Amino acid sequence: MKAGNIEQFKHLSQFRDLKDLNNNMEAFLAEHKKDFTKSELICFKALLRFSVKVVGVSNISISKLLQAISERFGEVSESTFHRMKRKAIKLGILTVYTTHRKNGSQSSNVWVFNRFLNSQTIDTPISDTKQEKVAKNQENIVEQLTPQKTNNLLETNNLSNKRNENVSDNKYLVDKLDGSFTSSRVPVEFRDLVKCFYDDHKTIEELWKVIHIQTYYLSYYSLDDRISLAIDSFKQMVRNIKRGRKIRNIFGYFWGIVEKKLDEEYKSIICEVA
Repeated sequence: MKAGNIEQFKHLSQFRDLKDLNNNMEAFLAEHKKDFTKSELICFKALLRFSVKVVGVSNISISKLLQAISERFGEVSESTFHRMKRKAIKLGILTVYTTHRKNGSQSSNVWVFNRFLNSQTIDTPISDTKQEKVAKNQENIVEQLTPQKTNNLLETNNLSNKRNENVSDNKYLVDKLDGSFTSSRVPVEFRDLVKCFYDDHKTIEELWKVIHIQTYYLSYYSLDDRISLAIDSFKQMVRNIKRGRKIRNIFGYFWGIVEKKLDEEYKSIICEVA
């Protein structure tokens, strides 16, 4: 195969779009993540990051890929990359084509990710469900966070109805739990930042849910990536509010900030591999 611009390898792509690629890679890693070491996974996900201009195809050189990894995660050896490559090929998720220059010397390989999901089926029922949940979440998120109203009759009960009052109080307390009661699914770093401004467990959990939904299909995103995205986005939201921005719905506004940051990241990746 002759070496050339990445555009000439478009015919090797097996995916409709970036979302289709991410769905397949997420499904693959759900089953085979255990087959790779931590360093090998870093190599796998880094190669995936450089396979977006032509979806699922890259011709980045190993040296450039390892340099990009070292700048972000620390040094990873070339032998680690080759171990990842052999495993990925054996598992059927990666095909490697050698290319040659006009003078016959070998050039960079072409890395082609293969489908893991059947292209004749709807890739994942989960993806459709998630899309519905996103829309529903956008519409109902305020209602979900609105504390339930206490019963006025219970508030006027006398001491003879103390037991009923206790039940009402307990219900009220559940709705008013502070940030220390946030679900363990929310990273501590994000929880501790948000509770300085919104010390309510539901608010913190719903803000993190925005991150979870927005990055659901980004299989190359690590937990640290999600935390960094969440913290940067929240800081930007707080900064804008402090500067006088009027916001009716912090969750919808936060969603917009996160979405814009992901769009900017996508454009930067495109530029990197151009």
